[in-house]
Amino acid sequence: MKSFLANKTPYFFIAPAIILLSLFSILPIFVALFISFTDLDLVGIADWSLVSFVGLENYKEVVSDPIFVTSILNTLFYVVIGVPLVIVLSLAIALMINFGKARIFKAFRVVFYMPSITNVVAVAVVWSYLYNPHLGLFNYILNLFHLPDVPWLQDPTIAKISLILLALWRAIGLNMIIFLAALQGIPKTYYEAAQLDGANNWKQLTKITIPLLRYAIFFVSITTMIGWLQFFEEPFVMTNGGPLDSTTSVALFIYRNGFQFSNFGYAAAGSFLLFIAIIIITMIQFKIQNKQQDY
Repeated sequence: MKSFLANKTPYFFIAPAIILLSLFSILPIFVALFISFTDLDLVGIADWSLVSFVGLENYKEVVSDPIFVTSILNTLFYVVIGVPLVIVLSLAIALMINFGKARIFKAFRVVFYMPSITNVVAVAVVWSYLYNPHLGLFNYILNLFHLPDVPWLQDPTIAKISLILLALWRAIGLNMIIFLAALQGIPKTYYEAAQLDGANNWKQLTKITIPLLRYAIFFVSITTMIGWLQFFEEPFVMTNGGPLDSTTSVALFIYRNGFQFSNFGYAAAGSFLLFIAIIIITMIQFKIQNKQQDY
């Protein structure tokens, strides 16, 4: 009996996590998958007898929806520009703080981390004033240098860049902390040996620091990529997808159809297409990482 309990003890410890994961993550995924094959709406929630099974019709309509196609292109724009910037800037700041000698670099940890824990609605209010075309601080600074006003949230392309700048400001802090933790785990003896061999700072960075950070870079790359594929808060609170759906992301498209238009089956189909895209991209990243380890 004791040996039986001893063998089962680890399962008792992980059971609460597995139960919560099953109830609030795995089960909703299967429920959403079922809903994506139906025409569920608010009326259907009140009376399930009015819900019809439509098969792949929702998926066909979503794929052919011009707004969904636009949201995919917008999301790709966010990912292609935002992800590399977040990784490079957060790594650069982490390196500066870790190897900086002055006391002010310790304060920079708080300065750069604070935006990541600040409420996005409060941030949106402040940045809305900064982006104001007539009274905003950014255009005021441009005018001081006799430069014309910039339509930060009014021009389709510039609006996307403006949202990326806001998201970049919010995302750097968390990744910086991850890189800092990885940097502080690198033994100092490696750098001391490199200095004795006459390696300069650039050689130490490229031959010691970056290679030993490959797992941290890989982790940050995956989490950042997934986060930007689910880009939602910034376009929702700042532009609501405008102007002319130029800032509508896939996540905002799903939210709009599900919670504003109450087309739950249609929104569920869109969410599963995003889910599949995230899985495929993540698997590609893992495959690339495995190939790099083989070398």
